[in-house]
Amino acid sequence: MISKRLITNARLRGYEELQQIEVDEQGKIEAIFPTIDDNIYSSAQQRQIIDVEGDWLSLGGVDLQINGGLGLAFSDLQAKDLPKLKEICAFLWQQGVDGFLPTIVTTAVEKIRRSLSVIAEFMTTQKDERQEAKILGVHLEGPFLNYEKRGAHPAEYLLPLNLDKVRQVLGDYSDIVKIITLAPELDETEEIIPYLRSRGIIVSLGHSLATAKQARQAFKLGASMVTHAFNAMPGLHHRQPGLLGEAIVNSHVTCGLIADGNHVGLTMMKILLSASNYDRGIFLVSDALAPIGLADGIYPWDKRNIEVKKGTARLADGTLAGTTLPLLVGVNNLVNWQICGREEAIAMATESPRKAIGIPSIGVGRSAQFLRWYWDEKKADLTWQRLDLFS
Repeated sequence: MISKRLITNARLRGYEELQQIEVDEQGKIEAIFPTIDDNIYSSAQQRQIIDVEGDWLSLGGVDLQINGGLGLAFSDLQAKDLPKLKEICAFLWQQGVDGFLPTIVTTAVEKIRRSLSVIAEFMTTQKDERQEAKILGVHLEGPFLNYEKRGAHPAEYLLPLNLDKVRQVLGDYSDIVKIITLAPELDETEEIIPYLRSRGIIVSLGHSLATAKQARQAFKLGASMVTHAFNAMPGLHHRQPGLLGEAIVNSHVTCGLIADGNHVGLTMMKILLSASNYDRGIFLVSDALAPIGLADGIYPWDKRNIEVKKGTARLADGTLAGTTLPLLVGVNNLVNWQICGREEAIAMATESPRKAIGIPSIGVGRSAQFLRWYWDEKKADLTWQRLDLFS
């Protein structure tokens, strides 16, 4: 009885030649060899062979900044929403996402802690469900943000950045918080970033007016990420490089990028990617809001409304609030706009976010739940499908 699988003629990032991938009965990678290696074919009779004909293979996407789904904002989670949270995980899996960080934006402390408690409960029961995107932790985007760069975050819930307030927000749930976005210039004591790092929390700089000097010091203290590059921060200036300029030249800092064409102009994307190293860590985020998965229209957003048109969400005053476009749309956009090649674009949604939070990518002993990427001639578009090895 054939139970193992042999994938042949696969393109993998980091490999120059076409590769073969041996997959065991549990769906784990046993070996990766060049397709031209005759040794593999000696045992091929005991395996079902799947020829992907030179297409790219990757793991599914990882979204480090997504604010809700199917009409539910993660900042509004209650115990009764556990079934809805499971629906969102299934929906994101269908959108090619393997894992994500539910992002809780600035709101009342009691609501943040309530949402954290619901996510913590869900994470204890999710395990390794197939056909569900896995919750990898939480991203707190606020409430320690600069008022002048708050964007769509409600001003009344912004908090001063000090240890008492940080402990108040985290409560007993610091172990599930993976990333926190903050404005480093708000910390006059320089004790917040080291404290958060001691708790295993990645510090991302954003919604900030930090100077290059302030950003440089924040990175020295342990910050290692920038939230949605270019957005909610000063632009690049030849005499005032600011937070983003300092991040670009720091090889230990990763940057999130929203590639919807509205948050960042195409030329600025090219500048960012030309000045940075793909392998080092420019990663795509969706920054999707609760209406992702729903039709365009007007939806509630805390005490206000947002209007969604063609995947872009704005407040009534025109403030850009986010998107409702799935993560992997950004991959297609980067390729179609000729910002970068297919290999780099795919990696920015699949490998780079994994590296940014320290989880493994493709390798022996790891999952073989692949996406297969191919060029659709009819649509003239890069397309993906989940590679079902055991149907």
